Amino acid sequence: MTGRLEPVPLSPAWPDRAAWGTATSLRAWQAAAMHDYFDRSPRDYLTVATPGAGKTTFALSVAAELLGRRIVDRIVVVAPTEHLKTQWAEAAARAGIPIDPTFSAGKGKTATDFVGVAVTYAGVAVNPLAMRIRTERFKTLVILDEIHHAGDALSWGEGVREAFEPATRRLALTGTPFRSDVNPIPFVTYAPGPDGVPRSAADFTYGYAHALADHVVRPVLFLAYSGDMQWRTRAGDEVAARLGEPLTKDLTAQALRTALDPEGSWMPSVLQAADKRLSEVRRHVPDAGGLVIASDQDSARAYAALLTAITGERPTVVLSDEKAASRRIDEFSRGDQRWMVAVRMVSEGVDVPRLAVGVWATTTSTPLFFAQAVGRFVRARTRGETASVFLPSVPTLLGFAAELEAERDHVLGRAVTDEEDIFAAERDLLAAAEAGGAASDELAQPGYQALGSEARFDHVLYDGASFGHAGEVHVGSEEEMDFLGIPGLLEPDQVRELLHHRQSERARRAPASEPDTVERVSTHEQLAVLRRELNGLVAAWHHRTGQAHGITHAALRKECGGPAAAIANADQLLLRIDRIRDWAARRTS
Repeated sequence: MTGRLEPVPLSPAWPDRAAWGTATSLRAWQAAAMHDYFDRSPRDYLTVATPGAGKTTFALSVAAELLGRRIVDRIVVVAPTEHLKTQWAEAAARAGIPIDPTFSAGKGKTATDFVGVAVTYAGVAVNPLAMRIRTERFKTLVILDEIHHAGDALSWGEGVREAFEPATRRLALTGTPFRSDVNPIPFVTYAPGPDGVPRSAADFTYGYAHALADHVVRPVLFLAYSGDMQWRTRAGDEVAARLGEPLTKDLTAQALRTALDPEGSWMPSVLQAADKRLSEVRRHVPDAGGLVIASDQDSARAYAALLTAITGERPTVVLSDEKAASRRIDEFSRGDQRWMVAVRMVSEGVDVPRLAVGVWATTTSTPLFFAQAVGRFVRARTRGETASVFLPSVPTLLGFAAELEAERDHVLGRAVTDEEDIFAAERDLLAAAEAGGAASDELAQPGYQALGSEARFDHVLYDGASFGHAGEVHVGSEEEMDFLGIPGLLEPDQVRELLHHRQSERARRAPASEPDTVERVSTHEQLAVLRRELNGLVAAWHHRTGQAHGITHAALRKECGGPAAAIANADQLLLRIDRIRDWAARRTS
């Protein structure tokens, strides 16, 4: 179910249980979901709402109402991490619902002051029988936060199912695309889609596009950076490639790792650009903060040292899911420091509303993790705030950015159309595993060494459209500042108009004597410009049609002839550019 309704007052159960005062009404989607929930009163209910929309408030509203009606008398919150247990307990306390975040199944009992407990999925898996006994003793509401984590491990899913099968009510929440696997998630309903493949069926969906239209979340500027990379393979071969150009999966992974090497020039340049963007945002939003998402602890410390040199202020560093890490996150959330550097743990559920600028500095590149990470920056506080996320120009990440508004379900496998196709799903999974393993194996072997990197501003991706300047845009140039200097408080339409204006104004002011056409520049520059233009058109075509980048490139090669874009000549690239433009014109007409 989807919908947009006018906010309505909370039911009496909420203010009776909390001196809420400042929040006398729910957001429109929360009100609509509440009406739907209590109209149907199901035992199981799945709510899919974009990060930053307010799933916690919705769930606690339901909990307060169920407690008020005496439908339940105990609550169990299941969260992905220890930090989120505490965050849930604090939110529940503000709503007048005391929850114990220190509870563990081993200790069995909790103080009578509490009406609920918060546990992790891992904690449930350790002793599901103890949680089942507790669930059976009371009329229990189980809130399953980010329910897709019940599929992280077979034991987690089995533990959740065993522990909470007797629950009176189960409320499942998620804010991100479901995982891509064939493991059913406990207490989620699946229904066959048009192709016959089972898909998760949400009871209420509130996607990013709806939330953006309602001004519940911020729009996101994705600033993509490419550049030249050099590295030595474990075999001793020296390789040079440009991040952002069509490469094999192996080469893309190696180029990305080279870019993220703190000893190179790419990361310092991108961090410098991100800090300039943060300074611009803080002119209008003084407490705006930035977050660098790192792959590992060593890299996180190195990035923190780079930021200290750039800003003169040591950033907050969060390295693991411990109590000290939770405290540091809380202190950063309440303070006004410029930067935080974290290893993955801030990617999901952690509420730091002042985060406005992000730097993607991790090799993790799944749609689930991408949506979780970007979700840290979209929570709106003041109308007109815009989030900015700096990305490496990697096709996978740019594709995720273009699909930010897409709504996804959990798909169990794929359609089988005939007997010859019966093993297609297994073949696809095997091929994906092998494709992903080759690059990671190469990087894990001793002998790999990043030799050097150089960053170039590529383009801004906003609302599915690409904005940039022709030719090379150097870090620190006026052309780059056309996009880094966008004001921090603008309405979405104003952002779009300003991007169009700055792009067209720069093109108009380019002197006639400048080599502003690909025919007037050197061969390697000409090919680089053409490849970027082709890749941008392919990305736009993907956003319009949903067709994968690789399939579009293959179709262009089939129609126009010639080798892969990475080794195609200028005439072949121009022919493909003209052809995809023809496709777009025919589709529009």
